[in-house]
Amino acid sequence: MTVDFEKFKTMIHYIISKCESKDNIGRAVLYELLYFSDFDYYEKYEKPISGERYIRKRIGLLPVHFSAAVNELINEKKIEKISEIILNTCSSLTEPDLNLLSKDELQVIDDAINRIVIKNYFHGDIPWRLADECEALNYEAVFYREPEYSVMNYNDEIKIFCMNLSKIVK
Repeated sequence: MTVDFEKFKTMIHYIISKCESKDNIGRAVLYELLYFSDFDYYEKYEKPISGERYIRKRIGLLPVHFSAAVNELINEKKIEKISEIILNTCSSLTEPDLNLLSKDELQVIDDAINRIVIKNYFHGDIPWRLADECEALNYEAVFYREPEYSVMNYNDEIKIFCMNLSKIVK
């Protein structure tokens, strides 16, 4: 899967601009928000927003291109680091250019922001649980999520499929 680096940077910038006033938004929570945005979108539309690779670490996860993307955003004067000590927090200096993100992509990101309020929420999600340490998380695993992590109502999908199948069979 190819990473859309510009879209990934836009995701980071957008999330920072939406969350910079919240107290608990540091690097780890930002990683979670990026992860859930990409993986939730994949579950809904069978493609990620950015295609970023997320690596399972001992107690968390790591978006592979995060540091490079943040450094570019800083060099482009779009964000600034506020603190190295307090969870590497950042602040947005400009409004993010949302032309790279569709309405559906923004909605999934906003839903992830609204849902993720506790650190380490991702530890129960199937893609993270199935990966070994230092292994990339598999986007396909979202289709095996527990109900509290799923963004789809598969019961409705099954009902619709069965109704359509019964029309074809008749």
